Amino acid sequence: MVSWQAASFTILGLALLGGFLWFERSRPPARLVAAVAAMAALGVAGRLALAPVPNVVATTDVALLAGYALGGAPGFAVGALSGLVSNFWLGQGPWTPWQMAGWGMVGIAGAVLARASGRRVSRLGLACAGAVAGIAYGALLDLSVMIEFGGEQSLDRYLALSARGLPFNIAHAAGNFVLMLAAGPALVRMLDRYRDRFTYRWSDSPLGRSTATFALVAFLLVPLLSPHRGDAAEGRSSARAWLVKAQNGDGGFGTGPDVDSSTDMTGWAMVGLASAGVNPRDVEKRGNSPVRYLRKNADDITSVGDLELTILGLEASGLDSRAFQGRDLVAELRSKQKDDGSFQRQVNLTAFAILAQRAAGVKGDNVGKPASWLRSVQNRNGGWASVPDADSEPDSTAAAMQALKVAPGKHGPIQDGAKWLERSQHKDGGWSLTEGGTSNSQSTAWAVQGLTAAGIASGSIRNNGNSGADFLASRQSSAGYYAYSGSSDQTPVWVTSQALMAVMKAPFPLAAVPREEPDDNDNGADNDNGAENDSTGGTSTPPPSSPAPSYPTSPSPSLPGNGLDLGGLGDIGGTTGSNGANPGGKGNSGNPGLGVPGGTPGAEPPADPGTPDDEGGAIDTFAQSAATPLPELPSQDSPLPGTMVFLAGIGLLAAGLGAGFIHYRRRQL
Repeated sequence: MVSWQAASFTILGLALLGGFLWFERSRPPARLVAAVAAMAALGVAGRLALAPVPNVVATTDVALLAGYALGGAPGFAVGALSGLVSNFWLGQGPWTPWQMAGWGMVGIAGAVLARASGRRVSRLGLACAGAVAGIAYGALLDLSVMIEFGGEQSLDRYLALSARGLPFNIAHAAGNFVLMLAAGPALVRMLDRYRDRFTYRWSDSPLGRSTATFALVAFLLVPLLSPHRGDAAEGRSSARAWLVKAQNGDGGFGTGPDVDSSTDMTGWAMVGLASAGVNPRDVEKRGNSPVRYLRKNADDITSVGDLELTILGLEASGLDSRAFQGRDLVAELRSKQKDDGSFQRQVNLTAFAILAQRAAGVKGDNVGKPASWLRSVQNRNGGWASVPDADSEPDSTAAAMQALKVAPGKHGPIQDGAKWLERSQHKDGGWSLTEGGTSNSQSTAWAVQGLTAAGIASGSIRNNGNSGADFLASRQSSAGYYAYSGSSDQTPVWVTSQALMAVMKAPFPLAAVPREEPDDNDNGADNDNGAENDSTGGTSTPPPSSPAPSYPTSPSPSLPGNGLDLGGLGDIGGTTGSNGANPGGKGNSGNPGLGVPGGTPGAEPPADPGTPDDEGGAIDTFAQSAATPLPELPSQDSPLPGTMVFLAGIGLLAAGLGAGFIHYRRRQL
């Protein structure tokens, strides 16, 4: 039986093919082809320029006006090409054909409007048409989310998805209205003059050929010479700066800026900052640090997941999790271990119990039982599920691989997990929470960390030429944060914290980060026991290690949705943004939120002291990790080499186009 997804993409492909054939078979003259190219370029530029503004895109207005002024076939071509070309910058994916079809239909709608009105629509009428087009485009993209997401295909589910995306669709419509009100009539007049008066007689000219060749080469080389944002130090630095700015006034972090703080999101932000070389205690707002926030809300730290993440965050800050507000968090965590070695019989919680204990300096021999349980529940295909006897997924697989790397016992299961991860990688380079889902940044970052634990350079694992690092780079916004997927910006603090650990190439476990300016008068202000601090400043003597977390949370009232799987999504998908992509794979029923931090693209982990199948004690890589200097970020005040290449390319392109324009003006028309 053909699935909804296969049927929908077949129909989409045929529709797009038909639209382009329609344009081609109309035998457009050269001047019309040039107009379509110019309008498509304007649509691309309008989308990229407004990308920082959520769901405000000029592309819809451009496609509508192209159809209104030039006709249905050219309007379709402008809209479809704008969607395709702009995604070379914003990220290609299964959402691309839906966007192409949506904007193509907007172009056709513009031609229908012109014919119905005799091309006598007022400024206000054009603005209203743009708003309606925005709502219709959003409705189509809401449908794409339901179809790509899988599961029940019904009107009720579609309406539920549309309700969640309504604020974003309204923002899209409002942006279209304002842009059309300001520039619509002027653009129509420009297109009319272009269509009626533009003629050009081609003649051979060495200068003309040289100018055209120069412009074409410059246009092609500029994107190639400019580095991916995720691979550039500038991208890492902007993510770190964005995360610092997302801090709330109470010192904690929520799932996003200006969202109420919670202990788990604060812990995630702490380890994300530590991976970027920032001690969380140096990050303050209104005199409050993340550690002070945890101290004030220590009574909320009770579940297995909360204990694990708090231990990881404190140890990354150079504080002792055994002496926190009069509590030994490590002892509390160990008391929750079941007789079979597991923690609530969940793979992620058990894996992070191992990582948290090793971060706090617990010897490897003391985590052997949980490690044995993890090996016993590995699936035959090499992966792990969130609970025994369920389908393998990358989040749990990578968590188990990292835990087994720092636990005693055989390492063969780690290699089997790496093979499963390689087989499950998507063509865009990313991974999804469930099979058949859309790639997301959290699952991708997890997978990269798992591959690193297996001793595999993640950059060497590619599908269709794309690596996990490439996918993460495509998901970083111009503001600096990492989006969950092509259409969803959900929980950006959580996603950015995890992705940052991947792009910073921070091996597990993380060493405690030195403070910027140790304060002799601190006396343990961030810890409750001044005796834990050394004489040189306010930090406690770092334990042998501090791993960066890839931490699964258990259902907690501090998480939105009361246990909703934020690593994937439940049956109700994420809100539909202007990109209209699937927010992620379908969440497993009863699966606690699987937050998954990232790995280290292209980085080789410390050498394994034993052969993969050796039986042996704990792998003490902590001293080596602590001695490894953290990546040094370039000053944000100095231009980066990649930026200079990009600006130089833009300058050359502008010079070439200017020379071409001057040459054109001097030609006889």
